[in-house]
Amino acid sequence: MTKKVDAKLILAVVATGLLSFCGVIVETAMNITFPALMREFQVNTATVQWMTTAYLVVVSIIVPISSFLKQRFRTKTLFITANLLFMAGLVIDALAGSFDMLVLGRVVQGLGTGIALPLMFNIILDWVPIQQRGTLMGIGTLITAIAPALGPTFGGIVVSSLGWHWIFILLLPLLLVSLILGLYAIRQAQPTKRVGFDAFGWMLIWLIFIGFTLAFSNLSKVTTQPLAFFGMLVVGLIGLGAFVWRTSRAKQPLIHLTIFKNHSFDWHLVGFFLLQLNALGMAFILPNYLQLVNGKSAMVAGLFVLPGAAVGAIFAPLGGRILDQFGAAKPLLTGASLLMVAVALFAGFAMQLNGWLILGFYIIFMIGLGLIMGNAMTSGLSQLDMAQQADGNAVFNTLQQFAGATGTSIVSAVITLVQTQATGSTAHKTALGSTAALGLLLVLAVIDGVALTLAMKTRQHD
Repeated sequence: MTKKVDAKLILAVVATGLLSFCGVIVETAMNITFPALMREFQVNTATVQWMTTAYLVVVSIIVPISSFLKQRFRTKTLFITANLLFMAGLVIDALAGSFDMLVLGRVVQGLGTGIALPLMFNIILDWVPIQQRGTLMGIGTLITAIAPALGPTFGGIVVSSLGWHWIFILLLPLLLVSLILGLYAIRQAQPTKRVGFDAFGWMLIWLIFIGFTLAFSNLSKVTTQPLAFFGMLVVGLIGLGAFVWRTSRAKQPLIHLTIFKNHSFDWHLVGFFLLQLNALGMAFILPNYLQLVNGKSAMVAGLFVLPGAAVGAIFAPLGGRILDQFGAAKPLLTGASLLMVAVALFAGFAMQLNGWLILGFYIIFMIGLGLIMGNAMTSGLSQLDMAQQADGNAVFNTLQQFAGATGTSIVSAVITLVQTQATGSTAHKTALGSTAALGLLLVLAVIDGVALTLAMKTRQHD
């Protein structure tokens, strides 16, 4: 098979990227609707959060089996299935008259997103020559990276003008475009083959992500209900230990653990995961700070973080182009340095932040993020043999979802724990909590820089 970038390949990346874009934008757009949903369905904060938690758990459970799905089913079949599942989930939520029905729709959307997320990167790995892979991974990352930026603004405008049901309705035309493009452009790279499915291993994946996700969602109650956190953490750890034991003995494991013998791949993975925690943590802190400390509306808060997110999205393909021309070290280490500077500025000014400081610091942060995000994945996967890359892609995408399920929980727990100990106004307590959370993100950003430096030092292939 001759690898080349042609119009059909670009359209296939756009088709699968639009599907992933819808998955991310609906998640971030719905976060802003929580107060309205709590009033309408008479549920509390912990209950309404299940709309996001249930979705992320389902995505996290489906993504690890993407290597099996890739071998067993045609790429176009997987794409059509993912697209129709997501559409079905949107229709269920658009018609939802109860909170349970709303959660059901999100679960069905999670099934679609779980299949779709690795699909785009698998298409790039299958069809793009190695010397152009960075640019295409950057374009793929751009499509999904811009969604968190648009989500809160999109959600705020739709909820205030049309009502929350329309968030789901307005995404249906985008999915229809995605479906038409995919039907035309997606091709099969390798023939499918009958491979065994490790059902027991998959059950252990369920245990891992349900345990860890529920543990971190209860982190804010660790001082009052320690069992809710530590009990579920133990469940997750037992699942992880059992999965490693099972996978090392299975004839056809869901993920081949031999990929973790490559130390450069491991350090890329650590850097990528810490980056995701930082990105999601910041995406939670800043809109809340602008609303609760600076007194801005949800829509204005969304607009202050929009320029940074747009700049970050632009730097994703630009960073990929730099990788293709000059290697991975320049964009990754420059991005890590910018990230540390930006988080240090946020932490240093944490008690005096205003909209304009947030806008400026966030642009620096998002340039760093844009330079690292797609490139960490491209560079990390290049350290693996071709036969291992579907497994590596599954691990990268799984960790991205796990970061989504835990990053916000960790940061919100830190803020909540500080707020309960502090005295003064809500604005003052939120500023103190945000200072502690930004301090934690700074530590993670420094470790991220160390991990990416070690990834460059231990790499075997450029």
